[in-house]
Amino acid sequence: MINITKMNDVNITVNADLIETIEEIPDTVITLTNGKKILVKESRQEVINLVKCYKKELFSRFLKED
Repeated sequence: MINITKMNDVNITVNADLIETIEEIPDTVITLTNGKKILVKESRQEVINLVKCYKKELFSRFLKED
């Protein structure tokens, strides 16, 4: 899950596994696998970095348990 900010300054949490595409047109639009689109304040690269950090944290837990 990643925390992002909608254009109306509302913070929301999105399941990173449901992200299908991230576009900057010029604002950032996240399209989920169910077709829902979310307009956010973060840049495309910031969203990508949030997803990377989330995945890294998630998978590091599995490595520590083994």
